[in-house]
Amino acid sequence: MIIYGTALLAACHLLGLFLGDLLGSLIGVKSNVGGVGIAMLLLIFARLYLHKRGWLPQETEQGVAFWGAMYIPVVVAMAATQNVVAALRGGPVAVLGALGAVLVCGSVIALLNRGSSQHAWQPEAETPQDPLA
Repeated sequence: MIIYGTALLAACHLLGLFLGDLLGSLIGVKSNVGGVGIAMLLLIFARLYLHKRGWLPQETEQGVAFWGAMYIPVVVAMAATQNVVAALRGGPVAVLGALGAVLVCGSVIALLNRGSSQHAWQPEAETPQDPLA
């Protein structure tokens, strides 16, 4: 059932939030640190584990795939709730950190694109269909 994929996501989300809160308290921050990221990693590992064991029906995998596709919008929505104005008032460190992250990500993407250009995807040759057949 597709709903089992949602249940798996919910379990991973709750565990990720718990671990994010635990990590935040360990480093002395009164906030969740990476709970959503931890949850998505748990979901990936759980899916791979269940798939390898043959315990993941096709319908459940479709539910997990749906939430995998929803990952980016969920993260964007969660990031929009953070207090950006307070971060900018915190000083230039926040701005430099953001710019550094953008530059590093852009560089990694450029390197990945250069490395994968040798193995570019080639469409398979289509066999013409005989209209009389």
